[in-house]
Amino acid sequence: MPTVLWFRRDLRLADHPALLAAAQDAGSAGLVALFVVDPALWEPAGPPRRAWLVRSLRSLDERLHDLAGGRLVVRSGDPAVVVPGVAAEVAADHVHVSADAGVYGRRRDAAVAAALRRDSRQLVATGSPYAVGPGILLGSAGTPFKVFSPFQRAWLDHGWPNPAPSEEPLRPGTIADGVRSEPLPPEPDLGGLTLPAAGEPAARARWQAFVDGPLSGYDEARNVVGVQGTSAMSAHLKYGEVHPRTLLADLAAHPGTAAERYRSELCWREFYADVLWHHPESAREPLRADVGRMRVDEPGERFRAWQEGRTGYPVVDAGMRQLLAEGWVHNRARMIVASFLVKDLHIAWQLGARHFLHWLRDGDLASNNHGWQWVAGTGTDPAPYFRIFNPVTQGLKFDPDGDYVRRYVPELRHLRGAAAHEPWKDAHGYDDGYPQRIVDHAAERAEALRRYQEARGELRPA
Repeated sequence: MPTVLWFRRDLRLADHPALLAAAQDAGSAGLVALFVVDPALWEPAGPPRRAWLVRSLRSLDERLHDLAGGRLVVRSGDPAVVVPGVAAEVAADHVHVSADAGVYGRRRDAAVAAALRRDSRQLVATGSPYAVGPGILLGSAGTPFKVFSPFQRAWLDHGWPNPAPSEEPLRPGTIADGVRSEPLPPEPDLGGLTLPAAGEPAARARWQAFVDGPLSGYDEARNVVGVQGTSAMSAHLKYGEVHPRTLLADLAAHPGTAAERYRSELCWREFYADVLWHHPESAREPLRADVGRMRVDEPGERFRAWQEGRTGYPVVDAGMRQLLAEGWVHNRARMIVASFLVKDLHIAWQLGARHFLHWLRDGDLASNNHGWQWVAGTGTDPAPYFRIFNPVTQGLKFDPDGDYVRRYVPELRHLRGAAAHEPWKDAHGYDDGYPQRIVDHAAERAEALRRYQEARGELRPA
C-alpha cells in the first residue's frame, strides 16, 4: 500500500528523516506528498508569509516532479478531516510527519492522530524542525531552562545527529500518481514589498553565499545594520527549506569565533522553541509577572507613527520601513524598534509582536514573541529591565556611516554620514519633510523606570 508524507514546516527533500521513513514504509507502492492549507494558519498570516509559503510550495512541487516524476498534492481545510480523508482515499495505513513543537501544532497533531486511530491508521512522527527537539533538555534539577547560557551549554553537550541522507529515496515512481490535488492558493498582493527567492534551492544558494563570504566576519558584522553581514536564513529555516542540522554540519568545518557566534544564534532559536514548549502561555503572556504588571499606554497615534516609520528617530524609522519594504528586519534593528515601542512609547509588547508577525516573512511565534519579551524585560533574559536602548546612540554605533538610514528613509538622503542620525543638529535636516521626534527619549526613559518601580511595589502609582 502507499503511504502519506504530510509536509508542514519541512518544505525540502534533503536532510529529511520523515521523508526517508515514508519512502521506506511505502516501498514500491509509492508515497503521496501532501500539503494541507490549514485555515487556522493561513488566515492569520500576513501577506509576506502567505506569499513565501506559496512560492516555497511551488518550488517543492517542481523538485518532486524533476526528481521523482510526481507532484505535490494540495488540499484545503481542517487537517483533522483532510489528512484522514486522504489516507482513506489512497488506503494508506501510515501518515508520516516531522514532529511539530508549536502550541497549535501539537494540538492539531493530537486531533489528527486521534482521527486516524479511529480508522485504524497511524500518525508517525520522525525528526523535528530543530537540531535538538524542544522538551528534551532539562536542568540539573530536572526543570526547564529559563536562561539562555545554561541551555546553550546543555545543547552543545547533548549534540545532534549528522544530516540525514539527502534525496536518495527519490526516483521515478517514488511519488504516487492519480491523487486529486487543488491549486495552490493565489499569492496576495504585496504592493511595494519585495521578497527574495523562496524554496530549497534558494535556501542552499543563500547559505553557500553566506558561508563563502560574510561568515568569516560574522562575529563583528552581524550587528552593523547597514551591511550584508547576516545570513538572512531565518525565513528558509522557518519553512524548513533547510534543516539547522545541515547548517551546523557545515559550520563544523569552519573553526573560529565567527562560526561559534552563528552556532549560538541557531541555539537561540532552539532555546525559544524550548521555552514555548514548556510554557505555551508565554506566546501571549509575560514569563515575569512583576514586569508584566507594569502600566502601559493605549495604542493611538504614536503607535501608528511607530508602525509607519515616522517617529522622528531615524534608525527606528529605518527599521520599521525595512519591515514594510522587505518583510524582514535586521536583528539589531528589531531590538532597537522594540525597545522604542515598549520603553519610549510605553505600549504593550504584545501589540508590537503582533505587528511583526503580520509583516515578517520569517514570522515564527516562538522566536518573535520571546524576542519581544527579551526586550520588554518580561521574558527569559536575566538582565535588568533598565536596559533601555537609546535610539540615537544605537544608530550612531551600529550604522556609523548612516547608510542604513538613507536606504530606507529618503527624506534624510541629503544628509551625509552620521548626520543622518541627528537631523535636528543640521540646519537643513528637515528640508525634505522628515518628521520631528514624537517623544523625548530622556524623559520617556525616566518614565519607563518609574513604572518599573511601581510594578515592583517600590513606588506608588502617580
